Amino acid sequence: MNKSILTKEVQDFINAHLKTDISKLAFKGSPFKAISIQELINQIVSKSKCQEKLSTWFSTPYIYYPNKINIEQTSSEKTAQYKSTIISGTTIIDLTGGLGIDSFYFSKCFKEVVHCEIDKELSEITSYNYKQLEAPNISCINDDGIKYLNSLTKKFDWIYMDPSRRSELKGKVFRLADCLPDIPLYLDVLFKHTDSILIKVSPFLDIHSGIKELKFVKEVHIVAVDNEVKELLYILKKNYNEVISIKTLNIAGFLFQSFNFDLNNENSIIPYSLPLKYIYEPNKAIYKSGAFNLIAERFNIYKLANNTHLYTSDISIDFPGSSYEVIEQLPYNFKQLKAILPDLTANIKIRNFPDTINAIKKKLKIRDGGVFYVFFITNKVDKPMILVTKKLS
Repeated sequence: MNKSILTKEVQDFINAHLKTDISKLAFKGSPFKAISIQELINQIVSKSKCQEKLSTWFSTPYIYYPNKINIEQTSSEKTAQYKSTIISGTTIIDLTGGLGIDSFYFSKCFKEVVHCEIDKELSEITSYNYKQLEAPNISCINDDGIKYLNSLTKKFDWIYMDPSRRSELKGKVFRLADCLPDIPLYLDVLFKHTDSILIKVSPFLDIHSGIKELKFVKEVHIVAVDNEVKELLYILKKNYNEVISIKTLNIAGFLFQSFNFDLNNENSIIPYSLPLKYIYEPNKAIYKSGAFNLIAERFNIYKLANNTHLYTSDISIDFPGSSYEVIEQLPYNFKQLKAILPDLTANIKIRNFPDTINAIKKKLKIRDGGVFYVFFITNKVDKPMILVTKKLS
């Protein structure tokens, strides 16, 4: 951590170059003797990445930014704030602290927060930033979280963990055992120090696989931001062996779309229908939950087909996802579709359909955009068809 970066002159330089072409800036070199151009560029790039994701950090003067990878991997403020609303207590320890966004929001609802980070520089940066953010009830510990916890005799109200993918593994991780720390391996150790654990995992993890790897799972939270699943959260309560609650949330601006159910409720038998006046597309958090039958039952609407996860009704409803009005229903016939789309612009969507979006665009010579949303689907009688719609929400 180069404290020379924290002078007013350097901070003014960083703020003045947030939209500057970095390649041109690199060519000019650093105007400050104690700071390399690489350090300046890191501050500029990392701060720029925080403008939307971490607006509190971005708007707070004299924040010191770690490398951009730490920024990319950390929770957003929206998801961190949500986590702070689903747990509460007096004490919490974050065993995999990182940049500390989650710990910062925990500090608003816990009296004492312990932030553990094994990387010395990142721990120093985070500790400094907490002072700028006026979060005095967070203690920063530069140590391996599990090791530090084992050195203590005290118990915490909550333990929080956000395991990372093992460095030797490539691609997406689908098992908790493939992460560091290996949470299933340490569960007994963790439960010696708490009765309540919150775990954040990759959104690519299979929900049911996570439940099988863990124990005492009470709740699973699926959190999406702007219809993109960002986090999968597991709440564990010591000795809990009752029904698991699944809670889905899509944060879209100021709109919060939620849909909650018990895990054993998704065996609902529902009716199917050919498309009616309105079509409904669940948000991605619901898609991740797999509650494809239950949502139809809950909202008293029809499903288009067993594997076509779209829904329909004759009356418009408030639905946790996107709603569309059906303008035309067509057989799988491109000539008829072209007659409706004279400028050949539309937003193409496929659900349970043999062709890909790219193949359809190539055949139609269609461009993205316009007011029409065109669904290529397989209906309840196993026939491909086209729905031309306009989006309502």
